Amino acid sequence: MSHHDEHLSENVSIVQPPVNFFKKRPDGLEPYIKSFEEYQTLYQQSIREPNKFYSEQAREHLTWFKDFDIAKWPEHGFENSWFVNGELNASYNCVDRHAFKNPDKPAIIYEGDEPGTGRTVTYGELLELTCRAAQILINIGIKKGDTVAVYLPMVPETIATIMAINRIGAIHSVVFAGFSATALRDRINDAKSTVVFTADQSVRGGRAVETKRIVDQAIKECPQVKNVVVFKRTGDKSVPFDPKIDLWWHEEIIKYKPYVPPVAVNSEDPLYLLYTSGSTGKPKGLVHTTAGYLVNAVISAKYVFDIHPEDTVFTAADIGWVLGHTYVAYAPLAIGATTVMYEGTPVYPTPTRFWDIIDDYKCTQFYVAPTALRLLKRAGDHHIAPYDLSTLRALGTVGEPIAPDVWEWYYETISRKKASILDTFWQTETGGPVLGPLAGVTPLKPGSCSFPFFGVECAILDPQSGEELTGNEVEGILAFKTSWPSIARTVWKDYNRYLETYFKPFPGYFFTGDGAARDKDGFFWILGRVDDVVNVSGHRLSTAEIEAAILENPAVAESAAVGIPNDLTGQAVISFVSLKAGVTPEQIEKTKLEMRMTVRKEIGPFAAPKEIFIVDDLPKTRSGKIMRRILRKILVGEEDQLGDVSTLSNPQCVDDLINLVKTTYRNK
Repeated sequence: MSHHDEHLSENVSIVQPPVNFFKKRPDGLEPYIKSFEEYQTLYQQSIREPNKFYSEQAREHLTWFKDFDIAKWPEHGFENSWFVNGELNASYNCVDRHAFKNPDKPAIIYEGDEPGTGRTVTYGELLELTCRAAQILINIGIKKGDTVAVYLPMVPETIATIMAINRIGAIHSVVFAGFSATALRDRINDAKSTVVFTADQSVRGGRAVETKRIVDQAIKECPQVKNVVVFKRTGDKSVPFDPKIDLWWHEEIIKYKPYVPPVAVNSEDPLYLLYTSGSTGKPKGLVHTTAGYLVNAVISAKYVFDIHPEDTVFTAADIGWVLGHTYVAYAPLAIGATTVMYEGTPVYPTPTRFWDIIDDYKCTQFYVAPTALRLLKRAGDHHIAPYDLSTLRALGTVGEPIAPDVWEWYYETISRKKASILDTFWQTETGGPVLGPLAGVTPLKPGSCSFPFFGVECAILDPQSGEELTGNEVEGILAFKTSWPSIARTVWKDYNRYLETYFKPFPGYFFTGDGAARDKDGFFWILGRVDDVVNVSGHRLSTAEIEAAILENPAVAESAAVGIPNDLTGQAVISFVSLKAGVTPEQIEKTKLEMRMTVRKEIGPFAAPKEIFIVDDLPKTRSGKIMRRILRKILVGEEDQLGDVSTLSNPQCVDDLINLVKTTYRNK
């Protein structure tokens, strides 16, 4: 076992769920699932009788304009359609039905970057905003099946925009507003979006970000873009505005009536595209469908997080990631709960922002990446001690494995041992949690994501043979044996790439790209990426993308990027670069700076390498493939586990790399 999973060989104590879940709570709410045995029974039904299980779930939790014929067709394999021939609308399920029932109920609590700024948007107000925004789209020619790019900060108008897009049967493609103009351009062009929604500026951590200028730069190479709809976030008068293409949100929104009926779409019609890094360097536009995604969003929110309509859910994630899609927007609103939308950072202006929000709004669920928890743990417990935090019932983590010591801190210091800690595993591809405990139900182990969610049948595969490793105390590649409703259906306009990426590596299984172990008690542990993708602060980045950006520098001959464990960000990007002849020692530092700046510009600041090593040569196979596995092991001090390097085309470079890393990196 490698250094980061030694805890698997130890006897990690099991933490039982808080007892308050099993007796009537002061708020009068009963948990949806009352025992681990009930979970096991329902889980077996979801695997053995998916049509029965999902038919009941779908009809109970969503409103259908036309009922479906069958929940899963065909029942076996991966190329399934879900809720066949059903018709519905996501906007109606998330907004209308709750607005009609209780228009004054808070739908979104918006907390601005600066303390004391923000507002509450009711379900009635959200419906009106959504309908007016939908009419902007109709007026500028967007039709059912068109894609619309969204490059917006964390403001309520962002949720209204995505609901407006799906209201008319169009497809939203949200791009994280920290991505560069180049990354945005590629996503707009791949989706062939003709309209972009953005803001004049974004505000984060006390700083203004030139969001509109980034869009303007991107669309210089997007000839199909006809309009940019601009939300006035700061009102900075220096922001460029071109009346031939740009429309002000606030001027357009008042032109239209407060209600327009939703368009019925087929269950399998796309709801959204969300781009994720691919190992080829070209981002993949993963397609999620309307019914399957929504059904899974609701049942995961109900059963994993025990979210009720009376709850206030705080997910500290950007809308540009799948976590923000599902747990800031779709899941809480589909249930009719209140969602907290936070614009800022965990530590601006002080490391108490999360705790202020939780106490001020009496949040019942809190969902965040381990990166933020590590940052707040490091800041010191004195920031937390004055806060009550007693309304919290479920505390989630996602994006990367959580270290046991951070898990225990979360449980003891934040939950005061009164809430369930829910370490969930999922991906952009899965649409929702596929492994994770259920609040108040599942026994817990610090650092483990416990057991599979409904409909998800896990397998651990031998990396060499591809055979399934049965029983407990096994370690290998995490894969899935069956599909579930919210699995991504394809890569946008590239079904072959979808099959190549997820189903070709291990035929008959869905390949996650992550290593995993199942311990002696059957608990699952995620061991990190096994492909050429790194995870920085919960952001999945392709090493190929980073390498391609570095190779743009005319001085660079070859480039290899790898991810290694980092206490703060989960993983850090380290690059190894060989330079062309003629680069003088005096030019090297300048070249390194240029490389970092290119990565920041092409992808975003979060992708910039923490360290760049200038090397004479990189370890390669005889066919010329760079062995990133060797670079990774050298960086983490596992050079005694390199295996036989004599088969490399250039084995002599390995000792040079070990000496370089030892003398210039590990001794820092």
